[in-house]
Amino acid sequence: MADRKKRRLSPDPRAAYTDIQYSQSLRPDLLRLATLAETLAKHRPRIKKDDPWIQRADDLDHQGVTLWNASVAQQNVPDESYRSACAAMRLAAFRLIEAGMEHKPGTQSKPPSRCSQPPSHSAHVHSFSSALIHVLQLASKAGASLADVGDAALAAGVLGSAAKYADLLKAAEDPQDEHGQARARAILLYYSSRMEAAFREGNDGVADFMLEKISESDQYLSLLTPSDRRTLAGKLLGIGKTILKSSTSGDPVGNGAADSVKWIQRAFTIIEPLEDAADTADGQLRRSILRTLARAYFMSSGQDLENLARAEASLQELIDSVDCSMDRTSPEYQQLRWMRVAILKRRKAPHTALLEAFRSIIDHMQFSENTITDILQGLRSLGHDHGLATAIHLHCLQQAFEAQYSAGLVYLDRLLLSLIYHCSKDDDHAQAMQSLTAAFELLDTKEYELPKIPTTACLTLLWQFGDRHYHAKRWSEAADWFLLGTHRVFASMSHISNAKCHRKAALCYVQCGEHAQASAIIRRCPHTDAATHYVALLIAAHQAVAAVQEMVGASNFNKKMLLLATRLANESGMKNLLLSVLEALLDASIRGGVEAEAEAITLVRCIIRLVLRMMSEPGADLAVLIPVLLRHFSTAVSLVTALESKQGIAVGTKDVSWLWRTAYNAAVQGCSEWENQEDSISGLFDIATQLLQISLRGAPVDTEAELQMFLITASFAATAGRVFASRRRESNHAAEAEVVQKDTQQAGRWRLVAQEISSCKERMNKIISGPSTLDGEDTQRAQSFLNVLCVFGVEAACQLKTWNIALNTIEDATRMRKVDLGTFEAITDILWVEKSCPIDVLFAALEAILHASLDHAALSVEKFSRWLRAICTILLSRSSPADRTKAIGYVEQAVGVLQDHSTGSDPQSYPMDERQWLLATAYNTGIECLHASLLDEAKRWFEAATTICRFVPDGDARSDKISKTYTQLLERYSS
Repeated sequence: MADRKKRRLSPDPRAAYTDIQYSQSLRPDLLRLATLAETLAKHRPRIKKDDPWIQRADDLDHQGVTLWNASVAQQNVPDESYRSACAAMRLAAFRLIEAGMEHKPGTQSKPPSRCSQPPSHSAHVHSFSSALIHVLQLASKAGASLADVGDAALAAGVLGSAAKYADLLKAAEDPQDEHGQARARAILLYYSSRMEAAFREGNDGVADFMLEKISESDQYLSLLTPSDRRTLAGKLLGIGKTILKSSTSGDPVGNGAADSVKWIQRAFTIIEPLEDAADTADGQLRRSILRTLARAYFMSSGQDLENLARAEASLQELIDSVDCSMDRTSPEYQQLRWMRVAILKRRKAPHTALLEAFRSIIDHMQFSENTITDILQGLRSLGHDHGLATAIHLHCLQQAFEAQYSAGLVYLDRLLLSLIYHCSKDDDHAQAMQSLTAAFELLDTKEYELPKIPTTACLTLLWQFGDRHYHAKRWSEAADWFLLGTHRVFASMSHISNAKCHRKAALCYVQCGEHAQASAIIRRCPHTDAATHYVALLIAAHQAVAAVQEMVGASNFNKKMLLLATRLANESGMKNLLLSVLEALLDASIRGGVEAEAEAITLVRCIIRLVLRMMSEPGADLAVLIPVLLRHFSTAVSLVTALESKQGIAVGTKDVSWLWRTAYNAAVQGCSEWENQEDSISGLFDIATQLLQISLRGAPVDTEAELQMFLITASFAATAGRVFASRRRESNHAAEAEVVQKDTQQAGRWRLVAQEISSCKERMNKIISGPSTLDGEDTQRAQSFLNVLCVFGVEAACQLKTWNIALNTIEDATRMRKVDLGTFEAITDILWVEKSCPIDVLFAALEAILHASLDHAALSVEKFSRWLRAICTILLSRSSPADRTKAIGYVEQAVGVLQDHSTGSDPQSYPMDERQWLLATAYNTGIECLHASLLDEAKRWFEAATTICRFVPDGDARSDKISKTYTQLLERYSS
């Protein structure tokens, strides 16, 4: 017993047990030894005084301690078989030590030898609590080792024994509280070991329960040493990381991340009371917990949005501690700052928070290709917040100059190019220019001059964005972009680029009418360049135009001055100046009264001829010249009308003839050359129509027919152009968001189109039905125009939902002297696809097309059969006597057509499916009429069905069946 009480560990366990060799074959023997020791512990006798069993118990304890110390010596061997054997050795050691204990040890019982710790020599007898503490620790460690190597069943058995000792230990009395800390360590070790084993086994319920037990054990937690706190917090963190990792790989909704939060939170609660020294083990563990906790919060924010704020708070605390460390610029800590940016983006944080987060990244980063790429990619993900991106760019540029060893200067070109791009996307043009100027001034203040290649790249971008504004007619903004290219920071290429930038900016100011500003800028260019003199000439021309307009407005203006200006402009070939002078002369002539109106007409002709010549030149700006042309043609119409009304006589035929022919020919040319200008072309045809009407009032008889045909053609072309323009707007506005406003605008346009169609038809009918001198060919062409106008009228009525007008249009078409079958086909197609079209309107169109096909001998049997089927379906669905009578009439007409086109060799053969439909419809309707005692109607339907049987397969048999059925039903209803 004395040797047993004094037993202790070897000071060097590895040296004491080098004779023990681990192998996989040793494990089964150890497990059998553990089983035997467990059985012995259950059935051994109670120890009495001077009992020889005491020596056996001492031997069991000695062997158990030996095995345990051997397992401790080899526990860090990485080989899996060694670890498994080590766990089995711990199990056998625990069972041997357990077998050496009493079943119910009393207060004076011996404890098991302290494994891995030297025993106290101050006393030979330990209290009851001390014995339980040590055996509970051994059981917990053995269970944890078995669970670590995957022996779940063995681990459960050991931890079950540990549970018994834990209950005894918690119930044990310790009046002096001598073993409070040791008891706390043993119980929490049991909880954590049971928790780890259950988690590895996949028993989440037991693991959560053990976590709750740890969380509730505040009294025990307060007694733990810092080392024990670190160990326990590390176990909780490990479980939390495992759950979080499984969430990352296979849990897109974030359930695993939400589950991991409670584990990591508890780990932080346990480690939090320890001193937060930046570079100590406690500080490193704290940072690891905070980093994992922030990541868990972030990944679970899809389920709980509040977790984003918690993630930000955790990261902020972590970054504050990181900034105090010695290695605050390490890549690991930069990842934390990037995580904060991601959280702020998802939380849609305000501008200042994101700016501060990016500044923290930039302030602590080492300038390199990868870090600059990360910054630029992060800025690209900011979306439309270009103001924030600009501010971050400026801060990064500033830090690039302050970087150690000038490491950031080589990346200035990338930063500048990215800044220019983001500024081009900014809606606030003034802010964008201010930001770019600030960046260029920063480089200039640092006395840094960009090399040629980066300068060329930046200038290319500046010109590209300037050209984009120029083509969008934002002249002032384009000039600002071009002038940025003249900054001193681009001095390496200034001898080539400055003149080009100034010329581009001058052209922009010319376009927006700021000629003085354009002149001031062009004077900065070298005078030896021909392009500079060309732009200067262009500016002078525009200034001349402005001078002419100001001269006309002067109080002492004289028209002779304009005549001199006209001669000067004509001799110098300056068409814009000449146009301006002629327009000024025209205004002066119009103000002169009736006496000058004839002169004004001549001036208008000159202006129109000049504008048409300018439009024919390559690169002409048609978008500007077409409205000018329309305006002057309208002026001509006004002048001609005024002269006619005031003088009471016809105006000069030559002038009016030239005007209408020029307007007509310009409109015809515009049909093939002007894109998306339907309204302008229609306007020119309208002007030609008005002038033709004036010409007809004073035209000789021999030219009247020609003028009438031109009038009909111009009037029709103007109407058709407005229909095409309305269709194009309808398709262009189909995706607009303001649906109500779009419908209102389109309805207004279609209403005007409908009025124009009605006026055009009236005008044509008046010419055709009046004392017209049109020949047969012209009359036929006019009739074809009327047919097309009927189709346009129905289309406009469908757009406006004015179905009475659509019905009237169809009736008008049926009364026309010469109607085209294609007219009714087009009308029917429009109505057929219109879902809101009333049945009576569609029926009227179908009837019209059916009658037209029969009356005009323009019969397409296939189309006829389809139209007839649609008409009969509509009539029979109404189920009124009048409709049925009309339907049987159509069926009888179909029988007549069928008799004429029944052979298979006939290219116009009646379709077989329509024959079958006629037969089935006639037979079924006849039966319905018999049931309703409408014998006369039934007779007609059955006779039609019998006749149709001759033109279908197996017709004789079907005819006999119909006759028998008709006879039987007739006898039944007659009796």
